[in-house]
Amino acid sequence: MAEGIPSGGESQGARCGGWHLHRRLYNWVLHWAMTPYGGWALFLLSFAESSFFPVPPDVLLAPLTLGNRAKWWRFALSCSLASVVGGIFGYGIGYWLWLGGEGFSPLAEFVFAHVPGFGEAEYVKAQQWYGRYSFWVVFAAGFTPLPYKVITITAGACQINFAIFVLASAISRSARFFLVAGLFWRFGPRIKPFIDKYFNWLCVAFMVLLLGGFLVIRWVH
Repeated sequence: MAEGIPSGGESQGARCGGWHLHRRLYNWVLHWAMTPYGGWALFLLSFAESSFFPVPPDVLLAPLTLGNRAKWWRFALSCSLASVVGGIFGYGIGYWLWLGGEGFSPLAEFVFAHVPGFGEAEYVKAQQWYGRYSFWVVFAAGFTPLPYKVITITAGACQINFAIFVLASAISRSARFFLVAGLFWRFGPRIKPFIDKYFNWLCVAFMVLLLGGFLVIRWVH
């Protein structure tokens, strides 16, 4: 039997149930674009997504921008500010709740026990990565499809420099959301299929080129 294919009805049902739950959340987020409270919903969604909510704010940012293209920069600004504030909240969760007494807190123990591939050894590696590349780790998660919420909490848990965290978050989140809203403002509905298919890959490519450029400059000098 191929790896990753459910072997029984129960596991398949659990997987389908998880997908349907996520799809319902997706549709619930999307419906706010058709209400007078779309702007507030975007702000709250952006805040929540930075620490715990699974649906990215781009889902709501796109239809709101298409519905009122003159306000594209307001939607992008609101989305960016809320995401950074939510990231600070996530950082606080990691900073204040990860350690307890002389060891790890119950939250950390729960994560080690239930999150595949993230145990104490991986936490130590994360500390080392943050120690060397704190700005770039946060920036990459804020701009690319990497899970930003995981980075906000682990950045607090590893107690990286708070000013660097806020700066990297502000630049990367603003770059992403202003790019999304700006593309919909400029090109309208016809850009949507392209963004749906290629946007995340373009973000990853941009990060690779950006980091590669800095490495070349460093090597030359």
